[in-house]
Amino acid sequence: MQYFSTKKLILPEGYFINSTQVPKFKDLNRLLVNCGCDSFPIQKLSLAIKNSNFFFTIQSKSIKKLCGFVRVTSDRGLNANLWNLSAEQGNNQNLFYSVLLQATLEKINREMPGCSISVQAPVSSFKSLEKSGFILDPNGIRVMGYRL
Repeated sequence: MQYFSTKKLILPEGYFINSTQVPKFKDLNRLLVNCGCDSFPIQKLSLAIKNSNFFFTIQSKSIKKLCGFVRVTSDRGLNANLWNLSAEQGNNQNLFYSVLLQATLEKINREMPGCSISVQAPVSSFKSLEKSGFILDPNGIRVMGYRL
């Protein structure tokens, strides 16, 4: 499935998306836990990011706070997997999820066309995932997990 966004989503003033600066692992674990995900030992989290094809973060310029994260692994042939999708709780959470998904899906579409996409994500992201075209719980399949 190729992804073509209908409109470019814009982050609120003071926020930016980044794909080059690895977040501080303490901040990333805080964000993951706040979204209801597991935290990870720094060494394993570092290795996971290093072995990922790419990642995106959303950060606040003024308070230098990590507000969103997703990382992608792929065999660049058949499969692309989104991991650790997370966004800061609050009024902008759904927008943060949607911006991360849009940027990620556009990059996968450009660099890994034809890959099927699976997502490891918290319940708080389901609304944004559905808006992005993901089908939740197909045929009763509920869990895909991989421990770091």
